[in-house]
Amino acid sequence: MSKVCAICGKSKMSGNKVSHSNRKTPKTYSANLKKVTVEINGRASTEYVCTRCMRTANKEQ
Repeated sequence: MSKVCAICGKSKMSGNKVSHSNRKTPKTYSANLKKVTVEINGRASTEYVCTRCMRTANKEQ
């Protein structure tokens, strides 16, 4: 089960955690995914969808 958005494909991103002394250590940022029932091609299925795609879908209704 990979944590990837079913609509846009957004997944983990990487960057650096920067301390007060400006030392950098690797860090991963997970996408804000929610498990939602989505209708794709007339069939309902439970998929992981990022909150940005959920907001866009609400706008299109």
